Amino acid sequence: MSLAAGTLTEAEISDRLRRAYRPGAAASTDGYAELYTGVPLTCAAVLIPLAWRGDEWHLIFTRRADTVEHHKREVSFPGGACDADETTPEATALREAEEEIGLKPTDVRLLGRLNDVVTVTRYRVTPVVGVVPWPYPFRLAPHEVARVFTIPLLWVADRRNWYEQPFTPNGAPHSFPVVIYHEYDGEALWGASARMTLNFLSTLGI
Repeated sequence: MSLAAGTLTEAEISDRLRRAYRPGAAASTDGYAELYTGVPLTCAAVLIPLAWRGDEWHLIFTRRADTVEHHKREVSFPGGACDADETTPEATALREAEEEIGLKPTDVRLLGRLNDVVTVTRYRVTPVVGVVPWPYPFRLAPHEVARVFTIPLLWVADRRNWYEQPFTPNGAPHSFPVVIYHEYDGEALWGASARMTLNFLSTLGI
């Protein structure tokens, strides 16, 4: 890992995303794509928000509220299922970010997409990468989001800060590796969001 990785320009990030993106390709979150071959999957998208904080890039995460139906208190990117009238993952990701954390779509500079991921909950998720001004006056939807926080890009790229652990979903014929990060600022990043983070880092060549 190079320190220059934390100071890539927006143009460099956008170019690497463009060159790596394959429409329709699914980079399984933790091996679940093969498990759900032929199974209907729910369309979804997330925003992977980047912010220039201090002198390096940070990723913006949310911690879900304990009142949501699924994934209570988990660390995640803003996002959710596609609405029927949405024709692009960007529309879904930006709408969800505005609903969850009050991030105006016009304040996001979109840089590109990552290849889709398939989750154990049977979602096919398109991660959309965008730059957000920092600091930003977030307005949290309290029934969905408990907190917004950032983690430096170089910290998540440091191999000493994460490990893999076998996990067997209900009904699965075998286990799959789940990414788990050590705590940062009291928050634990793991599972689908952690794997998307690693996919992003891999795309950047970090």
